[in-house]
Amino acid sequence: MPYVDITGDIVVVHYVRNIEYITEKEFIPSYETRVYDLSKLRSVDMILSDWGLRYIAHTMVSFGFDDGRYLCFSIETRKEEGEEYSAIKGFFRQFELIYLAGDERDLVRLRTNVRQGEDVYLYRLKIASVDNARNALMEYLERINHLHNHPEWYNALTENCMTSSYRLTRKHALPERAKWHWSIILNGFSDRYAYEKGIIDTSLAFEELKRISRINARAVSADDATDFSRMIREGLPGMDWYSEL
Repeated sequence: MPYVDITGDIVVVHYVRNIEYITEKEFIPSYETRVYDLSKLRSVDMILSDWGLRYIAHTMVSFGFDDGRYLCFSIETRKEEGEEYSAIKGFFRQFELIYLAGDERDLVRLRTNVRQGEDVYLYRLKIASVDNARNALMEYLERINHLHNHPEWYNALTENCMTSSYRLTRKHALPERAKWHWSIILNGFSDRYAYEKGIIDTSLAFEELKRISRINARAVSADDATDFSRMIREGLPGMDWYSEL
């Protein structure tokens, strides 16, 4: 389980996951301690991974810093060795909840380069201000520390990757963007809702934006490059948007 030390603007995140994959089930575990300066925070991105259901996707949030690094969060079940995920069991206190803090070369590349059959989409969020982004990040960090000391159950409906992210960030969003919407449950449609609310880039028709924002080919090309995060974003609509407030 990750945990965090916070001293002013300096955040030390322990057990940032950065696994080196051979296959999905063959890999070299790697957990690192990384230091981030909150005064350097500049962006927040939403990542959706669709594994074929269309109306349900896995949601991740990645916070970007002006040194080019990203701290990515994935809210998942914490499976025991040999335990397989079951959507039905996910409703009935069978899995513990974990907030993974990870390198995008792990959390994103696992879904684009290693697993088969997942479509991954990346969008820059138009945050109200850097302070709002910082406060949202702090919610994640404080939640990580709470779970480190007080484990909780995962719930496929009420405590999952999307509903948990929504609860953490809604208080730091603009009022018109903080309202509950059915796409929080059917989160495969959350990018369309974000588009309609102007939370992501709207310079293109939504269908075209979604087509361009599918990053699988970019990630395969980047593979394990040290600048993986830059390469999967380069030229994507809206990725040049940063808040200076």
